Amino acid sequence: MSLDLAPGTPAGPPGTEAATATTSTATAVTEARAPLTPKSLRAIVRDLAEQPDQWIHHVRLSTEERWYRRLVADEDHEVWLISWLPGQSTGFHDHGGSRGAFAVALGELEELSLGGPEQGLLIRRIAAGTARAFGPEYVHDVRNTAAGPAVTLHAYSPPLSSMAHYELRAGGLVRTSQEGPEQW
Repeated sequence: MSLDLAPGTPAGPPGTEAATATTSTATAVTEARAPLTPKSLRAIVRDLAEQPDQWIHHVRLSTEERWYRRLVADEDHEVWLISWLPGQSTGFHDHGGSRGAFAVALGELEELSLGGPEQGLLIRRIAAGTARAFGPEYVHDVRNTAAGPAVTLHAYSPPLSSMAHYELRAGGLVRTSQEGPEQW
């Protein structure tokens, strides 16, 4: 995993410049890797959250909206750093079919998700040092309901290609919009 210090600029996989040296190397580089598992993504964000020297100098706070920066852009996954002031929220959203995980490095957040007809709306408090992982169909809302700022690390595999947003209504979630990387 390498840090991509230019926000929004994907880093090529190591050795790409030598990929055309042999057919087998070129084939290996151009073949898409299988997505990482949620468990692997949780390990990535948990480990990175425990190394603040790798990301703390990038953190910014914005009163306008959540602040975010992509730290890692690899062929099979990406990692984002996000800061949250009190009251900031994602709203309900999916991850465009990507698996994911996030770790709260500083502060505390609240996660809302639907647990099915018997469970209804699930609300989880996620304290610093906690990591959550999810599969490709997961929809949730993450928000800072605490009194102070929070910082999180998020990993997705494959890298995000789209995100749909939803409203929670009496009958359940209703899709309201979709965005792609050009909006990030």
